[in-house]
Amino acid sequence: MSVSKERMFEVIRRPLITEKATLMSEHNQVAFEVSMDASKPEIRAAVEELFKVKVQGVNTLIQKGKIKKFRGRPGKRDDMKKAIVTLSDGDSIDVTTGV
Repeated sequence: MSVSKERMFEVIRRPLITEKATLMSEHNQVAFEVSMDASKPEIRAAVEELFKVKVQGVNTLIQKGKIKKFRGRPGKRDDMKKAIVTLSDGDSIDVTTGV
């Protein structure tokens, strides 16, 4: 799939650095926040091109925004789409450094 460079940076928003994402790195997986309209083939192409790695699989999920209070008034956080990318053996992405 051919994806433009601008679209790649639109698709991959940021890496997710959480306790769970750190544990996934032992299984050659990396988690990213991606745009809501991104498809799995787009995510695969973007990660392969931007980080120069071979992607084995992509799993996505949509995390619904929580209801929280903002300055005493009820509000809702935005929904977020996450992508869990499984890399081929021997490949790795260091998420602490920039692209």
